[in-house]
Amino acid sequence: MSFALRRAVAGDAPSLAVLAERTFRDAFGGRNSPEDMDLHCARHFGPDAQAREIADRGIVTTLAISSGQIIGFSQMMPSRIHAHVVARRPAELNRLYVAAAWHGKGVAQALLKDAMKSAKDAGADCLWLGVWEHNPRAIAFYRKCGFEDVGSHHFMLGTDRQRDVIMSLALK
Repeated sequence: MSFALRRAVAGDAPSLAVLAERTFRDAFGGRNSPEDMDLHCARHFGPDAQAREIADRGIVTTLAISSGQIIGFSQMMPSRIHAHVVARRPAELNRLYVAAAWHGKGVAQALLKDAMKSAKDAGADCLWLGVWEHNPRAIAFYRKCGFEDVGSHHFMLGTDRQRDVIMSLALK
């Protein structure tokens, strides 16, 4: 099974909204209340929210596509500083999600490599991200890719205050 990467366009918003919510629920639904999951997804993953993010020139949304279907996506935000990230020109990897059926097939690595290139092309000298402290699979993936823990911050999932590990990678 093969896939290709491309930048999202306005017409992708409805399909991206479906995948974004599904992958988020797959990743976090088992350890969070349905109410908080519903509230978070309603705020962040609807078609209108995705359309706004795709149209935002401060966000690079990249899709992984196979057989005409979106199977994963990333969102990179150039010029995003964080108190724990030591860099002159940091960029944030805001999201990277892949459909469960595509885990282990190189999609996440391809999306991450694309986000790193996009960040470098935008002049960034490092890429950072926040990953939920209770997501060991993602933490292990990012460590394997060279990211290092540099701190933490809080993240609101619905009404639940949670802790994200901040990880950073120097771009060379």
